[in-house]
Amino acid sequence: MKKNYLVTGGSGFLGYSLVKNLLLRSNKVFVFDNNFRGSFKKFSKKDKKKLFLIKGDIRKKRDLKKIIKKVDIVYHLAFINGTKYFYEKPKLVLDVGIQGTKNILELISKNKNIKAFYYASSSEVYNQPSKIPTDEKVKLIVPDPHNSRFSYGGAKLIGEIMTINYLRKTKIKYNIFRPHNLFGPNMGFEHVIPELIKKIITSSKNLREKKCIINIQGTGNETRAFCFIEDAIDQIKVIEKSSKNSEIYNVGQSKEIKIKKLIKFISEHLNIKVSIKKKTLLSGSTLRRCPNMKKISKIGYTKKNNFLKGLRKTIDWYKDFYLTYEF
Repeated sequence: MKKNYLVTGGSGFLGYSLVKNLLLRSNKVFVFDNNFRGSFKKFSKKDKKKLFLIKGDIRKKRDLKKIIKKVDIVYHLAFINGTKYFYEKPKLVLDVGIQGTKNILELISKNKNIKAFYYASSSEVYNQPSKIPTDEKVKLIVPDPHNSRFSYGGAKLIGEIMTINYLRKTKIKYNIFRPHNLFGPNMGFEHVIPELIKKIITSSKNLREKKCIINIQGTGNETRAFCFIEDAIDQIKVIEKSSKNSEIYNVGQSKEIKIKKLIKFISEHLNIKVSIKKKTLLSGSTLRRCPNMKKISKIGYTKKNNFLKGLRKTIDWYKDFYLTYEF
């Protein structure tokens, strides 16, 4: 049975991949975005014939009203991601995150056509988790309201609380998922993997020199459990297919990788020998991040990890991109 979807933030990294997958299932998909970090240009001419692309501001309810009447399933992804924005534009991060979520929830809670709502939260809600691997029951905290980094994690946490309470007494099925360190080609430029690739390419003078030194935040022993975007989409599909309601799921992988090992993978693929120069971590940065994936496995997700395959694809995409510029 074909469904009518709305994906807010649908031209962003996760949104674009989700939309492409929904189109494979012959659904009608409405993409709502202001293209602050994404672009409708990502979609091919073939895709655009099947899509409804709406440019609008999630903070303005009037931009959303007409679309809501045409859909029955909503994925709410619209947010401002990218660590530099947390520090540089915290007010905007909060405004988009909180007002945008409030608008979409108010509109769908009054619409009888809406069957399901899926809220994209974040691993940032865990901050420095008390347990690793981190399951969905670990306490969520904002350790320092003065630190602008928590504009993002705090807004995501508020969005979770809003989702649960706005939809608690409705007939709308709703679930929340918390993505952990997703990556892939064309993911933007404010994240760990593309930043490291750029540093190696520029420090090696566009790969002409076979040795280079790069600066990194921290010691390199900090860890993340990176998840290739295709694996994340498979997990999100499982959440949608599940009959479970009002649940929260981690989306990601459970294998931790040290940042210095990640650098080694990237440098070997680029055939560059890299030395690391350590710098102080930004205030509020997380030392370890690794989700417990047992809960999503219980509803039918079969574990697979395409990290290395995905990393090679990602390195090649950014290599081609960065080498088109002279630094």
